[in-house]
Amino acid sequence: MNKTACPLDCYDACQIDYSDGTIKPSKDHRTQGFLCAHLNHYEKETFLQTPSYMGKEIRQEEALNKLITILKSTDPSAILHYRGSGNFALMQGVTDHFFASFGATLTKGTLCDGAGEAGIINGRGSNKNMSMDEIFKSEVVIFWGRNPHISSSHLLPSLKDKKVIVIDPIKTQIAKSADLHIQIKPHADLYLAMLLTRFAHINDICDEAFLEEFASEFEEYYELTQGIRIKATLADIDVTLGEIGQLLALVEDKKVAIVCGVGIQKYQDGADVMRAIDAFGVALGLFNKEGCGVAYLGNSQDGIFSPFYTESKKVSKVNTDFSAFETLFIQGANPLSQMPDTQRVQHSLSGVKNIIYFGLHENETSKAAHLVIPAKNFLYKDDIRTSYSHNALHLMPKQKETNIGISEYDLTALLCQTFGIELQSEAHYLAHFQSFATKTQENMYEILREAIPYKDGFDTDDGEFVFLEEFEKVNLGGEELHLITPKGQKSLNSQFQRETAVYLHSALGYKEGSLVDISSPNGTITLKVSYNNDLREDCVLIYSGTPGVNVLTSSQHSLEGLCAIYQENRITVKEH
Repeated sequence: MNKTACPLDCYDACQIDYSDGTIKPSKDHRTQGFLCAHLNHYEKETFLQTPSYMGKEIRQEEALNKLITILKSTDPSAILHYRGSGNFALMQGVTDHFFASFGATLTKGTLCDGAGEAGIINGRGSNKNMSMDEIFKSEVVIFWGRNPHISSSHLLPSLKDKKVIVIDPIKTQIAKSADLHIQIKPHADLYLAMLLTRFAHINDICDEAFLEEFASEFEEYYELTQGIRIKATLADIDVTLGEIGQLLALVEDKKVAIVCGVGIQKYQDGADVMRAIDAFGVALGLFNKEGCGVAYLGNSQDGIFSPFYTESKKVSKVNTDFSAFETLFIQGANPLSQMPDTQRVQHSLSGVKNIIYFGLHENETSKAAHLVIPAKNFLYKDDIRTSYSHNALHLMPKQKETNIGISEYDLTALLCQTFGIELQSEAHYLAHFQSFATKTQENMYEILREAIPYKDGFDTDDGEFVFLEEFEKVNLGGEELHLITPKGQKSLNSQFQRETAVYLHSALGYKEGSLVDISSPNGTITLKVSYNNDLREDCVLIYSGTPGVNVLTSSQHSLEGLCAIYQENRITVKEH
């Protein structure tokens, strides 16, 4: 039996026992003996098998020679390396080393979590996450826009004997069994967080000693919250005073973990939303205590220094102008599905002379590429990975051999050798990453981080939390509907079994199974209706990865964090 780890883009980073060609869950205290459906059926999935050029299958040697020919014939300044960031296997970043050293352009920003991270850094000075191990020790867990049955299933066993609060526009599975579910209107989270802080102060449940030592500007922030009109705002966000009172009663004098999803910050003001939630945690004194804190999508590489050279010109990952480049190397990404404003992306890609796709799966982008080079999946290469939800560093040693595809390191080694760029051995880089952790068990290390983040104060200049001083008012009214784009049960972004429906509350009057046209200022798509009466009536749910969903979304950035804002635009629905 060999140890390895899950390669997928989720919070948990499961440890795997690989035996007799079968993926099995490890029984360590985080993986707890079970895996998600994606990983349980991973080897049954279809992966790219054969390279191709201009739609015709070719041998791998031909594909690699064609890549070298294209790179030799293109000025480096006209090459863009667009690499997906939704994977934590650290050796995947080695390709950045080649392209940056070669003089190509790389990307910056994120399609996922950048606005929330910016808000956390603005307040705390750094993005250190509350680990899963500390959430296990809490007495109350608030799932704020997080659906653990989909994205954090390994937290579920720890909820026994805990009070659970859910703040979500959807009555999720966890909401149905929670002690309190606040079915908030989308984009109203900032107002709720500020009101919770205000009433915590009024009800005298703030941690005054903590505020005096680590948040001395709290009174000024409290004055900011007083600018919110209580009655009108509660009506706007569809929350009652009773619900606020229930929440505060449940958290008073308890070890509380506020576990946030990324959906709460998929807006232009996403940084302010996360910062306001953090401020509520600060008011309760949830930082620097065991079993307390605010968990988000933390920096999985916090405390790890990358050995790869990445100094280069960079362009936004959110609204990249692909037409400005002659050659585009896409790695582990599907911009024709996952980037916002699909029609703009299609137009931008149409003028690119050489589109090279390097990845595992056939998708919209691989079908549009001129040259396709299959990658090796995690069972056929050496790698190492970190996690969003805990401090483990997992070794991912090669489990078996294959002649199909090429690993990120081997491809980079070939290119570096061809173009005279220095590159260390793969073993050197793996050992480099391991040096930031201490071994705890076979193939598992713990990164050298604080067990409880901010134990001695925040990472700001004076060690104190920095509160919002102003915020943009959000218009929550209007007849248009709110678009929600969470991860699905059977899909992972644009991988695996992708959804094809739009989910609506039956009260909206559309016939289940009928076709409807869904429109935003960016475009219109047609999908089949499925009912979901766990939704608010003013919401439309289309899962991330549903073909066409990003025709509807804006390619504007968040105000901070260079992040996509998938839920900013309102939409309309009409019978097809």
